[in-house]
Formats: sequence, C-alpha cells, structure tokens
Amino acid sequence: MRTIDWNDESKSVVMIDQTLLPVELNVIECKNLASLCEAIRSLRVRGAPALAAAGGFGMALAVTLSSADTMEKLLNDLKVAASTLIATRPTAVNLAWAVKRVLKATEDSYDLESIKDIVIFEAIRIADEDVEINKAIGKYGQKLLDDGDTVMTHCNAGRMACVDWGTALGVIRSAVEKGKEISVIACETRPLNQGGRITTWELMQDNIPVKLITDSMSGHVMRHGMVDKMIVGADRITQDVVFNKIGTYTHSIVAREHEIPFYVAAPVSTFDPNGWEETVTIEQRDADELRYIGDVQIAPKNVDVYNPAFDATPMENITALITEKGIFEPPVLIDEILM
Repeated sequence: MRTIDWNDESKSVVMIDQTLLPVELNVIECKNLASLCEAIRSLRVRGAPALAAAGGFGMALAVTLSSADTMEKLLNDLKVAASTLIATRPTAVNLAWAVKRVLKATEDSYDLESIKDIVIFEAIRIADEDVEINKAIGKYGQKLLDDGDTVMTHCNAGRMACVDWGTALGVIRSAVEKGKEISVIACETRPLNQGGRITTWELMQDNIPVKLITDSMSGHVMRHGMVDKMIVGADRITQDVVFNKIGTYTHSIVAREHEIPFYVAAPVSTFDPNGWEETVTIEQRDADELRYIGDVQIAPKNVDVYNPAFDATPMENITALITEKGIFEPPVLIDEILM
C-alpha cells in the first residue's frame, strides 16, 4: 500500500503511522487540518516526498472542509491553510513546494466547484507523480551500484519517506530488481532511530540483506572496508549544500576520507535554486527527544539540549546527485538541473 493517500469516499488523508514501526503497522486517518499538522510535526508522516503528498492532501482537506460561499473567501481559506501547513516543517522544501503548486493550480478556476475539483485533482497528481519520479531515480541510480556492493545509508529514504518505492532505497531496490546482489548497512539515526526502526524494517520486508549499526560506527566500518558506496536522501538542496537528517555531514566527511562514493538521491522538487546554506532555517526538535527514549528517561530532565533535525553537507563532499532527470556531478548549477 502507499505510505500516504487520499480517501475520496471519506474525504480524508490516510497514512501509515511511522512512529509505531516496526512494532505495529497501523493506518491512521486525518479528517481535518489540525490532525494532519499534528501527524506531520510528530513524524507520523515524514520524508521529503511524503511531506509533499501530505502538503497537497492538506490543501485537499482545507478545500473540502471550507464553508466559504464565494471564490474570494475560499481562496483566502486555502492561503491560511497553506501557511499553517508550511510552518509545520520549515526546512523540508517539498512540503512548501507542493502546497504552493496546489495554490497556483487554482489560478485556472472559475467558480467554487472548480476550485475544489482542481485542488483535489492536483493533490492526487502530486502523489501519483512521486511514484513515477522515484522509479526514474532508481533507474538512473542503480547504474552506480555494482553487483556485490554493500551500501551504507542514513535515516530513511525508502518507501516510507515517499508515497512508494523510495529515493535512496529506491536506487537499491532498482539495483536488486536488475538482478544485482546488494547488501545494506543502515545507521540507526538518533535520536528518533528512523534507520533502525524503518529502514531495516523496509529492507527486511523486501528480503534485502541489511545490517544495523550505531551512527558513531560509520568510521569504523568504512575504515575496515565494509562499505562500497553511500546513498542518502535529502530534505532540501541549495546551491551550496544538501540538507539531510542530522549526522549526514559527519558520514560525508568519513566517506571522503576513505574515498568512498557519496551519493544523494532526491527529486528535483527538493532543489531550492534560490537558497544557500545561510538562508535556510533548520528545524529545532523537542529537547525530550534526547532526554527520553520512548517513556524511558535517559538524561537529566533539566539538561540543556541542542537538537537540530538536519545538518548541511557541502557539495564538495558529494560524488553525484541522483534525480529523475539523470545523474549530476558537482559542481553543477541547480538551474541546469531544473531546466
């Protein structure tokens, strides 16, 4: 099933609750914007492409629930909903991209009903396109993997981070589909362990060999020749850096030291042609994510905490960017990729 989808019968957003994985595979339903925003903030739905779908479907919720009786009022309701959705995860550019795309599509509307039809149609189209885009990323990216490779990855850039298939894991899936024997080393990805909880679960579901390590072991396994390639996803790619889950920058330094190719797999919707590292706000997460694991306290309750969700990896640490338009080696201007 898809990670996130629109239920046209109930006019709701249905999604796999990723916070319960791997213990429980549970589908939840968001029937209003507040519940969807909570799902986004709490990471029940996460991953740049999946957040794009969530943004589109959030607009579909807003247009369905609006009581506006004029086009002007309805469009205003949509603008308010757009601002609310974008604010939930400010660093993840795909969320804002999808919301703005849906808003732009309403420019062709001519009455209340046409606005509603256009918003829902565009939201569904964003989700459908994501699956096709991920397959294209996988088609290009699998060429970079050799039979017998062991690939390290960080966080989760698989089907759970997308509508289906995945970006970084989609490249691995596509290589396996081509008959290549690929094994994976997954970093646990503290503090919320998306690698340990989700990436390992996904790969085991597909019978792709995977070994789990702590984030701090990446240097050890690379130094001992246990890694051939590294592939990660991205939450925002600016002209000078790639923003991805915290810890990615460290892995890129270690990979560069050991001459291990470091690839980033992401759709072009993740690219921010007007952005630079210093212009991007990095989301700060709740301090209790470090003070607790689940309900178990692991640090003093009043200890000061610094908990950024993402870090920035400079382009000089990246071997290639894998997109649905092909493979690009830095230095490359984002405008050239988006052409």
